[in-house]
Amino acid sequence: MARIALDAMGGDHAPHATVAGALLALNELGPAHSLQLVGRTDDIERELATQLARDAAAHRRLTIVEAPQVVEMSDKPAAVLRAKANSSMAVGLKLQAAGESDAFVSAGNTGAQMAASTLILKLHEGLTRPAIGTVFPTVNHPVVVLDSGANVDCTAEELVQFARLGATYAEDILGRKNPSVGLLSIGEEAEKGNAAVKEAHQTLLESDLNFLGNVEGRDILAGATERGPIDVVVCDGFVGNVLLKFYESVPPMVLALLARSGMDPGQLKRAFSKEFDYSEHGGAPLLGVRGVSIISHGKSSPNAIKNAILVALRAVESRMTEHIGRRLAQSAKESAS
Repeated sequence: MARIALDAMGGDHAPHATVAGALLALNELGPAHSLQLVGRTDDIERELATQLARDAAAHRRLTIVEAPQVVEMSDKPAAVLRAKANSSMAVGLKLQAAGESDAFVSAGNTGAQMAASTLILKLHEGLTRPAIGTVFPTVNHPVVVLDSGANVDCTAEELVQFARLGATYAEDILGRKNPSVGLLSIGEEAEKGNAAVKEAHQTLLESDLNFLGNVEGRDILAGATERGPIDVVVCDGFVGNVLLKFYESVPPMVLALLARSGMDPGQLKRAFSKEFDYSEHGGAPLLGVRGVSIISHGKSSPNAIKNAILVALRAVESRMTEHIGRRLAQSAKESAS
């Protein structure tokens, strides 16, 4: 049984989109699972009164948790816990820390969610920073890229930690056995890249991970190199976020070119848009915290919220955070011996 807390006030279209997404999720969640809508009770009940008219039975699996404050997109992450300790984001994460919930999902302020998750849920022992793992579509199969925005500057040690986090995610959520890891660089040769990348490359070669070596940007779209398919791509948050925003711009550009050429995109347009639609993936987990914290796009639609909740459920059912803890502990033990 999984209890998933949803920040009902988080996102550009909250609480309408969050409540609608929660109801969509309940249609796909097993009967043993439940949702906690965290936020301003009056606002949530108003939405439920309208939307539950279409699905009154869902009410039995919903709980409203009062949280009078809302984290705005403009709020500074470091000040949120001090100034808004009773926000839907803080209260939702505290439920999990207190053992009253199993996962948290929000489409609110990403920086605030990262800061609050780190402070409230804490990091696994041995980690210095968490990382955002985002699933990217490719020609071959989806790959997880991390970090996609949590950490602008990273050390070689942190890049190696991200590799372990990503491998666990690929194994538990994407179902990949012995997932392959690529280190994003400006060339496949070991001597290519900045100082942190070159040092991380050497450490990864000596690790127990299935390390493919350096990969380049073009390899991500292919989902593979000449050395084999890629499951995980590791980079710092600066590069990862630039890559993510670039990826989001590809579908409209290609479709515009098709239209300009006079071709009828037709079925290709629908398939292409669906493949690259962030709402189909729902949310990206903040990997490394002692719990499940799913970060969703600020513009999340009800469908995106639904899929983020399903990602949270998979993380809970696979016991991903426990797996990460074991993997990191084993790595630390091997390094010490």
